[in-house]
Amino acid sequence: MHPQPQNSETVRRMRAAHHRARHALDLSPAPHSHEVWGWQGRTLSGPVTTPEGSGWLRLACAPAGHIAPTFWEGARDAAHAIPDSVPRPYLRTVHDWHEHHWNYRAELYDLSTHQPVAESPVPETVPELPSPWWHTLRTTLDRIAVVPTQRHTVPQRYLDWAMPTYLGAPINTTVSSWATAHGDLHWANLCAPQLYLFDWEGWGLAPTGYDAAMLHSYSLLLPSLAARIRHELAHLLNTSTGRFAELVTITELLHAAPHRDDLRALTQPLRQRADLLLRRFQP
Repeated sequence: MHPQPQNSETVRRMRAAHHRARHALDLSPAPHSHEVWGWQGRTLSGPVTTPEGSGWLRLACAPAGHIAPTFWEGARDAAHAIPDSVPRPYLRTVHDWHEHHWNYRAELYDLSTHQPVAESPVPETVPELPSPWWHTLRTTLDRIAVVPTQRHTVPQRYLDWAMPTYLGAPINTTVSSWATAHGDLHWANLCAPQLYLFDWEGWGLAPTGYDAAMLHSYSLLLPSLAARIRHELAHLLNTSTGRFAELVTITELLHAAPHRDDLRALTQPLRQRADLLLRRFQP
């Protein structure tokens, strides 16, 4: 969840597009509905009422000619490829249109009654999560990892450029092991006490252990939470591939930090963790 964009034109345009999507799909705002904004107003979501019951309408936009297919098709691809044993909201339908140099995609989901663990990807307090929740998370990540796909969450060419740039040290950037990942595993995309995974737009192949590494990297401001993740997901993190995946996620977050207020406080612990891991990769 991100703050409402400061650009009033973005707010007006996205609200108008959300209204258009509701009209096209025969939806109405749910009582006491609220807006959920994505980064820089790229998405706008909220609860709706449908003829079949409650739902959740997510609207995404992209400038004409600048659609990133991996992210644009992510939710629909996931609906067909990810097994039902992976807990997530059901995608009912998709509605696309083009207007005034913008492409729009509306995705209607079943409404989840489960709440995100945190409102932000970076948690402010340590969540109380029982052992069965962690067991389900381990099982879920293992199931995702073996899903066949040609999609890529992280391309090799990005790592070849970004890892030396943001880690500040020479490193072999070649990925030795790939596995399918959710691609954006953080605390605002995870529900409790029953596990649900939201936001599947970026799923695809990534370095093995990527999801566990991303969740750990987002948690470094809370040492006890980071330690819990290292314990519960040790089979993914306490390996050479897992440590490499951590360096990948640290690279990505350091790259994004200047553009995201929620990541700036993470910069120092990310660099400290990277220094520790890099010593493992020295010849």
